[in-house]
Amino acid sequence: MSRCIYKERVGRQHSCTARGPAAFPKKIAFLVTLCFCLAFLSIFEAEPARANALELPATVQVRNDESPPEDNPDFAFLKGRWRRPDGGYLCEIKNIDATGKMDAAYRNPRLINISRAEASREGVTTKVFIELRDAGYPGCTYTLTYDPQTDQLKGVYFQAAIQQSFEVVFVRTR
Repeated sequence: MSRCIYKERVGRQHSCTARGPAAFPKKIAFLVTLCFCLAFLSIFEAEPARANALELPATVQVRNDESPPEDNPDFAFLKGRWRRPDGGYLCEIKNIDATGKMDAAYRNPRLINISRAEASREGVTTKVFIELRDAGYPGCTYTLTYDPQTDQLKGVYFQAAIQQSFEVVFVRTR
């Protein structure tokens, strides 16, 4: 590190490193550059939102209320928290829309991404399908059937990483 010596106004000699007064202009240049970059980014972040608003066709209706889609009354009984007794895996079904698409969460014990979750009917039988896509869950699936007599979801868990299927049961916890 280079050192410099200069006299202060009081007449004493003072030694400083390049980080001292000589580095001051570099700090200002850095701050000015940072402010410029932030201003530049804020302008371009606002532009796409405005551009997208202008590109909407006249027939598209935008919902102003942020209410969730209405639940499908045919599948309302599936809503709730379900637990696999053999390992503590949790599945929470929050909402089910008119097409059977479910808003669900899965934990083991950390949150695992669900790529697809849906309910369907085959005659009087209610089916649930859940596909997981996350680290350690490369397309693992649950294919379940609701048993109204025991209030359980029963079926098969396919572990894609090892290409094996396992019989599973989920019991309602609330």
